[in-house]
Amino acid sequence: MSVTTDIPARLDRLPWARWHWLILLGLGSVWILDGLEVTIVGSIGSRITEDASGLGITEGQVGTAASVYVVGACLGALFFGHLTERLGRRKIFLVTLGVYLAATVLTAFSGSVWWFYLCRFFTGFGIGGEYAAINSAIDEMVPARLRGRVSLMVNGSYWLGAAVGAAMAYPLLNPDLLPEFVGWRLLFAVGGVLGLVILVVRRIVPESPRWLVIHGREEEAERVVRGIEEEVERETHRDRLPPAGEGITLEQRSRTTFAELARTFARTYPRRTVVGLALFAGQAFLYNAVFFTQALVLTAFFDVSSDTAPLFIIPLALGNFLGPVLLGPLFDSVGRRPMIAGTYAGSGLLLVGTGLLFQAGALDAVTVTACWCAVFFLASAGASSAYLTVSEVFPMETRPQAIALFYAVGTALGGVLGPGLFGALVATGEVAMVASGYYLGAGLMIGAGLVQWMLGIEVARRSLENIADPLSRKQATPT
Repeated sequence: MSVTTDIPARLDRLPWARWHWLILLGLGSVWILDGLEVTIVGSIGSRITEDASGLGITEGQVGTAASVYVVGACLGALFFGHLTERLGRRKIFLVTLGVYLAATVLTAFSGSVWWFYLCRFFTGFGIGGEYAAINSAIDEMVPARLRGRVSLMVNGSYWLGAAVGAAMAYPLLNPDLLPEFVGWRLLFAVGGVLGLVILVVRRIVPESPRWLVIHGREEEAERVVRGIEEEVERETHRDRLPPAGEGITLEQRSRTTFAELARTFARTYPRRTVVGLALFAGQAFLYNAVFFTQALVLTAFFDVSSDTAPLFIIPLALGNFLGPVLLGPLFDSVGRRPMIAGTYAGSGLLLVGTGLLFQAGALDAVTVTACWCAVFFLASAGASSAYLTVSEVFPMETRPQAIALFYAVGTALGGVLGPGLFGALVATGEVAMVASGYYLGAGLMIGAGLVQWMLGIEVARRSLENIADPLSRKQATPT
């Protein structure tokens, strides 16, 4: 059945209002939880190896738990990415948050390594599923002219969670304040409480009207959009909203087949697929390799104690958060192509400089952290734009699957290869070996920036339907 609708144009022309902030709070705050989760596990690594913790696992099993989390996140992204397109954004982002909530709370009751592994897997499974559902919903509801800065701010909020996790870990893991078997469990319980608050807020977020129209629920989509328009009119004190653009004619459908996905990625938009893979692989390797071995470098080469090392995460996390927030508006005004290429290549060049200074013995614990902050100020904006890119440049019917696929591939490559390689380089105790790892990460980031510059397209301030024709629309020549 064909339907002509102006709903995408009506959503894109909305002025920014309090309603949009509520959507961001309900949907985007999950990245804070993700950052909190990863930082907490990194901080408690040494504590849960102690017999007094009540868990008493080995250092190797701590590393295995991190890998289990990554595997769960990759599989969760792929599983829920498919369901997000088939069942809707709203159903899935409620389910995935529920999975995360249950698994996180149950982690606090771990008494054996296998229980810990199982809980970490399902925590990652829920978080991975969030990436596809949340990015899809946000990009489909935010006005086109603001989509870049909003997406970067949301994805960059991960690092607020990392800073909070590091700050919380220091007192809760202090044995003078709490027994060893209590403090690390409370950290997971706090994550569960925060998740419950977000679940309550998220229940008021509507289904994506764009998804509703394509799936034959145009009357419901009209009710949702009209409700949004009335709310925005009240909040902005307007009697009339700006006029909407042209409508679009769509053939309604119930699902997208795997054959259509393969054809879209491999035949219709092969250049965009190459760009997405390059961006995700580069940032995943850099972050998983460099960021998550930070404590090892500080303790092995700068004589920082293991108790103090987590505190160095705080300035690094703040640098990662400020990058997307401060640079985000430029992705809408200057444009995606130069900003994505610039942040990737720029962070790579700064990492080369860091490696050279590190190799020359010119850095201490404070100055190397300052160098990392500068690197990740740019890299964080670039990494956040990777999610934005794959969400924007593929047809709506493939959006959640595209996010899931590129996230899973990039995370698997970075999560498996990066930490193991850098851990081995740090274990050599040789500065030159660690520096060579920095150069490798820098090369991948610079290479990804060049791929974006040569093959990427400019999509700033453009409607999603004008960037990539929906599969349900009359065929047009792809750009």
